[in-house]
Amino acid sequence: MSQTAVPGSSEPEFKITSIIVPLIAIIVGIFMVILDSTAMNVALSKLVVDFKTDLPTIQWAVTGYMLASAAVIPLAGWLSDRFGAKNVFLTSVLLFTLASALCATPNSAEMLIFFRILQGLGGGFVMPVAMAYVYRLSPPNKIGQVMGMLGVPILLAPAIGPVLSGWLVEYHSWHWIFIINIPVGIVSFIFGMWKLPFTPRKPVAGFDLPGMILGPIAFAALSYGITQGADSWTSTKTLTGLIVGGLALIAFVIVELRAKIPLLELRVFKSVDFSFGIFVQWVVQFSLFGAIFLLPQFLQQARGYGAFDTGLSLFPQALASAFMMPIGGYLYDKIGVRWLVVIGLSLVSGAIFQYSHVSATTEGHDLILPLIMAGAGMGLMMMPINSHLIQKAPQDLVSRVTSLTSAMQQVVNSFAVAIVVTILTAKVTAEIKAQKLPVTSPAEMQKAMLTVAPDAFGHTFSIMLIVAIFGAVLGLFLRRGRKAKTEEVRSDIAFEGMH
Repeated sequence: MSQTAVPGSSEPEFKITSIIVPLIAIIVGIFMVILDSTAMNVALSKLVVDFKTDLPTIQWAVTGYMLASAAVIPLAGWLSDRFGAKNVFLTSVLLFTLASALCATPNSAEMLIFFRILQGLGGGFVMPVAMAYVYRLSPPNKIGQVMGMLGVPILLAPAIGPVLSGWLVEYHSWHWIFIINIPVGIVSFIFGMWKLPFTPRKPVAGFDLPGMILGPIAFAALSYGITQGADSWTSTKTLTGLIVGGLALIAFVIVELRAKIPLLELRVFKSVDFSFGIFVQWVVQFSLFGAIFLLPQFLQQARGYGAFDTGLSLFPQALASAFMMPIGGYLYDKIGVRWLVVIGLSLVSGAIFQYSHVSATTEGHDLILPLIMAGAGMGLMMMPINSHLIQKAPQDLVSRVTSLTSAMQQVVNSFAVAIVVTILTAKVTAEIKAQKLPVTSPAEMQKAMLTVAPDAFGHTFSIMLIVAIFGAVLGLFLRRGRKAKTEEVRSDIAFEGMH
C-alpha cells in the first residue's frame, strides 16, 4: 500500500488514494447486489398481478432472498479464513450473476421465489466479506471516513434501483431487473480478478455442521410463522412455524456456545458494549427497512402509482442518504456513534410520523420532506454503527464479527418485512369486514383496497414510529468506541502488483 512517512515519526502517513482501486473492485459487486434487492420492492405489486397471487405470497421473493442470505452469511468468515476472502468474494459474485439469469425466466411465483433464494445464496457473502476487507484496508483513525466512502455507492444503489426498476417494470418488463445484473456481474468478476487484493489464508480446524443446519431452520421457520399470522395467530401453520423456529433457535444458540469452531462467534456477546450496540442496530434496521418496504406499497396500492412514478417519488431519500453518508463517517471519527444514532433515528422518527398521516389525497410531492429526513438519518448512522460494532469486537475476529452482524441484519430485515405485511394485511382485512365491502372479484378487491388502504398504511406506520423512537432513546446509552492506535494498523492484506 502506498504510504508516506510522517516527518519525525516512523509511522507511515495514510493516503486515501492508496486504497481507491481495491475499493472500486469491492464496490462494484456490492452495488449490483444492493441494486437488485432494492429494485424488488417497487416490482412486487406488478408481480402480484402477473403471477395472479397475493402480496403475502410474493413478498417471499424478498423474504426468501434475505433468509437465504442469512443462511450463508455465517459461513463467510469461516470460508474467508479457509479459502481467502478474494476467492469467496468472486465466487459469490459469479453465483449471484448466474442466479440473476435464472430469475429472469420463471413462469410462476414459486419458481421466482426459488431462484431468488439461489440469488440470496450468492449475494449473502458479498457484504460481510466486503466490510471485513474495507476495515482491514483502513487505518484505525480513518475508519469512519473510509467506511463513509464505501457507504456512498451503497446508498446510491437504492436511489437508482427503484427508479430503474420502476421504468423497466412500467414500460418494458420486470424480467429486465434481473437481466441487467448479468453484464454488471461479469464486469465485477473480471475487475475483481484483476485488482482485488489477496488476503492470506488462515488455518481452520473444523466446521460447525450442526450450526449450519439449525440456523437456517430457526430463522426461516420463525419468519414463516410470523407471516402466517396475517391470517390467524392461532392457525396450525402459524403455531408450527413459531414453535419449530423457537426450538431450533434455542438449539442453535446452545450448539454455537459449545462448539470449538462455531459458525457464528456468539461469545463476542460477552462484551456489554457490543451486545448493546448490536441490539440498537437491530432496532435501527427494523424501523428503517420496515418503512423502506412499506412506502412503495402505499404509493402503488393506496394511491395507484405506477412503478416508475413510485421510484421517482422515492429518489430524494436515497440522494439524502448518499449526501450524508461521508459526513456521518467523518463525524464518527470525531465524536463517536452515540449522537449520530440519536440524531439519525430522530430524523427517521419525524419522517415516519409524517408517513403515519398519509391519506387518499397524499401525492409524491407531499412526501419529499419526510423522505429527505429519513434519508439524512440513514446516512448519518448506518455505517457509523457498523464501524462501532467492529471496533467493540476482538480484532482477530473481524471476519467472524462482520458475518455475525450481517447475518443478524438480514434476519431482522426479513422479520421487518414479515411483520409489517402481517400488520398491514390484518388491518386491511379488518377494515373490509367492518365496512362490509364486496371483494368477490379482483376488480372489487382493488376498489376495496383503494378505500381502506390509506388508513391501514397509516396504522402500520404508527407502529413503526414507536420502534424508531425506542431506538433513538436507546442510542443515548451507546458509548464511544475505543481510541484508535497506530500500532493496530491492519497488516493482513497482501497487495499484488500495488506500490
